[in-house]
Amino acid sequence: MSDATANTSTTPGEAQFSDYFALLKPRVMSLVVFTAFAGLMVAPVAVPPVVAFAAILFIALGGGASGALNMWYDSDIDQVMKRTEGRPIPAGKVTKGEALSLGLWLSALSVVMLGLAANWFAAGFLAFTIFFYAVVYTIWLKRSTPQNIVIGGAAGAFPPMIGWAVATGGVSVESVLMFLLIFMWTPPHFWALALYMKSDYHKADVPMLTVTHGRAHTRKMVLVYSILLAPIAVATGLTSIGGPVYMAAAIVLNLLFLKGAYTIWRRDEAAAEADGYAVEKRYFRFSLLYLFLHFTALMAQAGLGALNMGGW
Repeated sequence: MSDATANTSTTPGEAQFSDYFALLKPRVMSLVVFTAFAGLMVAPVAVPPVVAFAAILFIALGGGASGALNMWYDSDIDQVMKRTEGRPIPAGKVTKGEALSLGLWLSALSVVMLGLAANWFAAGFLAFTIFFYAVVYTIWLKRSTPQNIVIGGAAGAFPPMIGWAVATGGVSVESVLMFLLIFMWTPPHFWALALYMKSDYHKADVPMLTVTHGRAHTRKMVLVYSILLAPIAVATGLTSIGGPVYMAAAIVLNLLFLKGAYTIWRRDEAAAEADGYAVEKRYFRFSLLYLFLHFTALMAQAGLGALNMGGW
């Protein structure tokens, strides 16, 4: 029996709850929950706490369903990538069939329950998001084009729009700008990761930009997308969900983000390899903080607005 075969076999009863939970990509799910919650909180329509809690729970389940379907389809490449070889399927904890069943059942449950708890527009939006991530990104784009992250990033950008739709039942300029904020942030975020994880994508034959066009071109595109991202972040502050708190945060964060992208663009590859891609790793970690602080600032701005309306 080969090592690959041994890694994908599963003994009945071996899997633990934590293994099935890991199929849901909890770290990705946390980002889905956070941005969806932000979209719901900054919306101009108040949502009863019980409805809000239920909606976020079912959006989280939908995000988890997407993760399980992604791991089901990508199990073959997960086992050859260092970053993913410990996931439940390549580690032999869960079978592909179990991952597929979990993903499909959670998809149906999350969509139906969100429709019943909130509204069917938001539920339809969630269904489309699951389909986009599982089919358009995972099955179609990821292995076929270096634009996989650019186009496929839309799946991760939909949650604040879903949260907004839970409250309002529709779409607005504000929700579209929140979508664009994540959509344009996704490429530099993942390309920074790819700069120091290129060998993983090369081994798995995934056409990440670093593999198809090289690190120098990827560095340039990190800067290009960071430049395109900045005006979107600032423009969000000029809408009804913006204000001085958000605008101050957006200006500072985008100046730092642009500075980091410029530094990456100017980096000599030999020097980067010599220091273990330390700058790229810092930029990747900061990109997570960048997104978190933007949406935190939006919620803080909404909170201040609610206090002012309450006469405080």
